[in-house]
This record gives sequence, C-alpha cells and structure tokens, in this order.
Amino acid sequence: MARTILITGAGSGFGEGAAIGLANAGHDVIATAQISPQVAQLRDKAEELNLQNLRVEKLDLHDPYDVAYAHTWDIDVLVNNAAVGECGPISEIPLDLVRRTFETIVFKPLALTQGFVKRWVAEKKAAKIVFTSSMGGLFTPPGYGAYTSSKHALEGIAEALRQELEPFGIKVQTINPGPYLTGFNETMADTPFRWLDDSKNFTKRADMRALFDSMLGKPEGRLDPAELIDAMVRIVPSDEGKFRNVIPRSVEELVKKDQAERWQARI
Repeated sequence: MARTILITGAGSGFGEGAAIGLANAGHDVIATAQISPQVAQLRDKAEELNLQNLRVEKLDLHDPYDVAYAHTWDIDVLVNNAAVGECGPISEIPLDLVRRTFETIVFKPLALTQGFVKRWVAEKKAAKIVFTSSMGGLFTPPGYGAYTSSKHALEGIAEALRQELEPFGIKVQTINPGPYLTGFNETMADTPFRWLDDSKNFTKRADMRALFDSMLGKPEGRLDPAELIDAMVRIVPSDEGKFRNVIPRSVEELVKKDQAERWQARI
C-alpha cells in the first residue's frame, strides 16, 4: 500500500537515497533538507528521474517556522533521519558542541515527532515513526562519546514511544546503520581538529587521528551505503518487522558481542 512518507535530512546520504528509492517504489515522499542548495539539488534530481511523487521541501529543525509548516503536512510515516556529528575525547570536548549535537539528534526530532503524534492521536490515525539511529546507539568506541551518547538517548526515546503509542495504533522502529561510506563518518572524524590543541589538551591530535584512521581506514569501516538504502526502502513503509534493525548483520553480531562483554568489564 502506498504511503505518504516524510524524511528529514534528505539532502544527502541515506536520506536522499531512501527518498528516491521510496518514490521509485510508488510511495508519495516529502523529502526535506536543511538548506536551500540541497533543496534545489534534490528537486533537480527528482525532475531528472521523473519522480512526480517526490516532493522536496526545506525543513531546518532549528527553524520554528519550518517546523510549524511541516506539521501541516498529512503524512503516514515520519522518518527522523537528520543528524550532525561531533567527535573528540568526551573528557575534553567543549560542552557547547555536545549540546548542539543533542539539539539536532534528540530534542529537535522529538519536538517534530510530538507535533505529529498529537495530531495522529486526535485523528485516531494509524501511523508510523522511524528513527535513523546508529550502531553508535548501542556501542561506544573511544572518541565518539558526544555522538554515541546522543544516539543512546534517541534509543531510549524510541523505546518509550514504542510502548506508549502502541495503544493508539502508532508504530515505532529504529534503523541502526553500521559504518557506511556516505562521507558522514569521515567528516565527523575531522571535527575535533577544529579545537584540539596540543599545547592545551592532554589528548594529542596525532593520537586522535590515528584512532579514527584505525576505524575508518579498513574495508569494514567503509561499507557500500546502497545496502542500507535498500533496507530503508523495505523497512520504512512496512507494517511488520523488528523494532530495532541493525544493518548489516555482521555489525549486529559485533554490537551484541560488545554488549555481552560490557557485563564482564572491570575497572
């Protein structure tokens, strides 16, 4: 059954790929991007692909007027995909960067979601919420604490919503991507070098770079994003499925192994 699907953060990466894929699958998609150049670029792509069911709108989650306008749209599925990334040692990262991360990954998507939920409950509408979380919502390597802690918070919100909204016929899922090569992880790994200073910080720049290179320089840290996009096209409109979807399976097994080991970890 064709759905009307709103995707945030569709200006690039998973969001853009899923928007095009879902439109190709016959769904009516409202793909949103934070800035006007991304909107224009995606509109051009939709026109080139003759996807008349792919509508592109500007939606900056930090802009109350954008959000108020989005809440007027009649949708069946909300995909909270917008994100930012900040890396660096959590023991030294400037707190304003942590707050900014939580604003974009946690608070703003929650505000958008609450607005739609209120409407759906009032209308007695069966609907669905999907959060693009991360393997980092279940797994925390060093150097990624600001980002992964925000995704851990998102996991808690999704878990609570799933239980609270079930009586109203509103379904909730998470999609937890592994390290796919969209450019997001690589750009995020550059962020601490804006502020890390060897003369001020005890975490040294060379050590931080070596850590990121050890994670992102391997083939298993540079997966083909087409796999995740195909999974999103299957999962997002579906009425059935797992609540949590860690992709690919190898990463799911890695996360489960890590979580089991945490129970035995000692200080």
